[in-house]
Amino acid sequence: MTARPGNAHQARLLTLLRDGGPNSRAQLGDQVDLSRSKLAVEVDRLLETGLVVADGLAASRGGRRSHNIRLNPGLRFLGVDIGATSVDVAVTNAELETLGHINQPMDVREGPVAVFEQVLAMAAKLKASGLAEGFDGAGIGVPGPVRFPEGIPVAPPIMPGWDGFPVREALSQELGCPVMVDNDVNLMAMGEQHAGVARTVADFLCVKIGTGIGCGIVVGGDVYRGTTGSAGDIGHIQAVSDGRPCACGNRGCLEAHFSGAALARDATEAAQQGLSAELASRLETNGGLTAVDVAAAAAAGDATALDLIREGGNHTGQVIAGLVSFFNPGLVVIGGGVTGLGHTLLAAIRTQVYRQSLPLATGNLPIVLGELGPAAGVIGAARLISDHLFSPA
Repeated sequence: MTARPGNAHQARLLTLLRDGGPNSRAQLGDQVDLSRSKLAVEVDRLLETGLVVADGLAASRGGRRSHNIRLNPGLRFLGVDIGATSVDVAVTNAELETLGHINQPMDVREGPVAVFEQVLAMAAKLKASGLAEGFDGAGIGVPGPVRFPEGIPVAPPIMPGWDGFPVREALSQELGCPVMVDNDVNLMAMGEQHAGVARTVADFLCVKIGTGIGCGIVVGGDVYRGTTGSAGDIGHIQAVSDGRPCACGNRGCLEAHFSGAALARDATEAAQQGLSAELASRLETNGGLTAVDVAAAAAAGDATALDLIREGGNHTGQVIAGLVSFFNPGLVVIGGGVTGLGHTLLAAIRTQVYRQSLPLATGNLPIVLGELGPAAGVIGAARLISDHLFSPA
């Protein structure tokens, strides 16, 4: 893909076709502030670029039938969601429908070279399956702060060796297409906004609880990244006064008290101290514990596992309560690997938010689990690159 829309009107038409699918000229005209003749000119220019194609006759609205148009069905985007312990890679079409999706375990601490070798191998596997001859653009999510305009991670606490690595430039050269890079939580928010639980909400928070904790902030339909790209780093808000030491160098951070890593540590201690026969049995069998083990123990009725989840949910809810009072969102979405803890976690978070935030902010505030699971990040990554490519050059 070499063409880009020539102006804001064309960009708007591309976005409408991406989000709504094939449509007629007449129906598009109902959604944009253009005269019929001006709309015809802009659509014809898009047809000349190859970004859109004719798609048969539309249903009759009386009189002469209009023609449908759609985004070029041959366009392909690569979505990459790099987590702390795994990576998801997917291929989508221009309408962000997932055509193929691979997940593999991976340790982000191995550094960018090793991680991107794995990412490129996964992308090659998807290409070899016949889903794409090449990629028209790629979106990449990483689990740390990103200086967004340059696509460069900056001092990410759980990503040793990544500080200042030119992710956008390096992958663009390897893939031979434009690349955009963002924090993984922002991409999860964009995925839930495009195809998940936040489709109809303009202002919302998307909290990802995984190995770490972060928050995507969507304002007026757009992700808010802050002046330098670090907005939403709520895992390093203090949750416990003079609490546990955190990887960031401070004490009492939310992430130090509740995240996938903190939960695994606390569950291991409980098992070793004889507080939970269920967790002790899993520790002996597996040689280690994860949030998945805690979820399974809680599902089996283990009181210690349930207490760990509730305590973590309380800490998380306290932090979110402050965010809700400050931001007054229309929705709070909870996602990430730890959401396997389910409704016990959600209930604890809700209790704290509804108890601590002002009634005016919480009176009609849904706090829900994300709908898309691991797919949210890769759909958000494809959305990120399509936003870039569907904007005027």
